[in-house]
Amino acid sequence: MTNNDKTTTLAEMIKSEAGSLKFPREGELTEAVLIEKAPREAYFDLGAFGTGMVFGLEYLNAKDVLKNLKVGDKVSAKIIALDGEGGYVELSLGAAEQEKVWDTVRELAKSGEVIAVKISGANSGGLMALINELKAFLPVSQLSNEHYPRISAEANQNQKEGILKELKKFVGEELKVKVIDANPRTQKLIISEREITDANVKELLKKYEVGQVVTGMVSGVADFGAFVKFIDDPEVEGLIHISELAHRLIDNPKEVVKVDEVYKVKIIDIKEGRVFLSLKALQPDPWATVAERFKEGEEVKGTVKKFNPYGAFIDLTGDIQGLIHVSEFGGTDEMKAAIELGKEYGFIISSLKPEEKRILLKMKK
Repeated sequence: MTNNDKTTTLAEMIKSEAGSLKFPREGELTEAVLIEKAPREAYFDLGAFGTGMVFGLEYLNAKDVLKNLKVGDKVSAKIIALDGEGGYVELSLGAAEQEKVWDTVRELAKSGEVIAVKISGANSGGLMALINELKAFLPVSQLSNEHYPRISAEANQNQKEGILKELKKFVGEELKVKVIDANPRTQKLIISEREITDANVKELLKKYEVGQVVTGMVSGVADFGAFVKFIDDPEVEGLIHISELAHRLIDNPKEVVKVDEVYKVKIIDIKEGRVFLSLKALQPDPWATVAERFKEGEEVKGTVKKFNPYGAFIDLTGDIQGLIHVSEFGGTDEMKAAIELGKEYGFIISSLKPEEKRILLKMKK
């Protein structure tokens, strides 16, 4: 082999080896071997990429890790700067450990694995827990139906305080959850209990369809409606929104239903593992015969049921309510001075629109 051939072969080898090297970048993890520990810094062999150094605040943050390392031990390190102090590659051991932890929770989110967490705290928005020393948050909306706080204004004047009181009961308890969002950049780790129960419920809901009538027991009441567990499948819990409890306007679901009472209800929607029910759909609609019972211009008596910014709702028959507009009085204060809640007055029907379920009233002169 001639000298030229040897030179060509060597150049090709160098070129080939250089092409196979993956040059490090700032922010990446790399394998580092401890070569020396000093009182304020530590040095690591990075192989073909030279020597790395941990110093300053990163040295203090990594004290616990460094304490257990011996010369020759391998460790994962994060590259902070390629051209750091004294020309060394600047490293962070703490950031590398944190990165590995985030990798673990990201994998949990990807796999959908169910894990158990111990609840460490609560606020009005949800519950807190730790996963591998990372702070995780379980929003109220991600609680299972069983654990969802059912707060009524009747029992709690302050909604947030009532929710917080209920959530604090879980502190110290263990819940099974799934990781649904893990973002190290924003330090956001969101977990869900609902994702687990929803999977089971979705399977059970396959045998039900919209329009079907089922038997259920009221399991809880909140301001916005009533929760109903199916008698045949207690794992399935649906919601009757307050607007679906009765044809008339109601202030509190407890006016219509009671906890532990059994009712026939109609399925009106099934969406994303949630089932929505109606009680009023199985009741005769009083508005269907309202034109036979009332006429425009007719004088009627009614009880003031509720004020709102537009006027006052007037209970005419118990199942039919009319509205007298605030403009009839000149303003809200004038309206409340002229009529009182719970009192009966004489009215005249100024407009009757059964198809819109609307009766407009005027005061009887």
